[in-house]
Amino acid sequence: MTILRFLCLGLVIAGCGGGGGDDESASGSVPGSARTGAATGESPAAVAEPGAPCPRTGRWAACSLEKRLEESGFVPRKEPEAQPSRKGFGVPPSVYALGPARLEVFIYPDEAALRRDVAGMDTALAAPRGQTNDWEIPPRFVRSGNLAAVFLTRNEQQAERLTLAITAGPPQP
Repeated sequence: MTILRFLCLGLVIAGCGGGGGDDESASGSVPGSARTGAATGESPAAVAEPGAPCPRTGRWAACSLEKRLEESGFVPRKEPEAQPSRKGFGVPPSVYALGPARLEVFIYPDEAALRRDVAGMDTALAAPRGQTNDWEIPPRFVRSGNLAAVFLTRNEQQAERLTLAITAGPPQP
């Protein structure tokens, strides 16, 4: 019984993480967590430290995308090597293997920055109007909040599942 009490106490202390309450976690100032947003000057694609909760800022971050993919039944494997930039996208992609499919994700600092890039794009080709990108197969363009994704798959069910997972929106604060 005593061990159980200490375990519960430890969980409560760990869960409080400094006792700052919801205001700190919403502002991204929880010690040891990945902070995102223009106010911190860090990339919105920041990944939370292992074991730390993913920040719930109302914007997409790499960790929130990965969690959503897993919850949707995907097994995302992030490609570790640097990826080439893609014409029309103002941020570099993060690339994931989803089984035989490929997902390139572009996480912008905010929706306005993404909107500016998408305004000059042909989303059916996932490239600037009048140009092409070197996609292996016809791309599927998905957009939600501050995230744009290009999904390369021939599996219609998988494409629909991914689209629903992303267009459900980022985790809210």
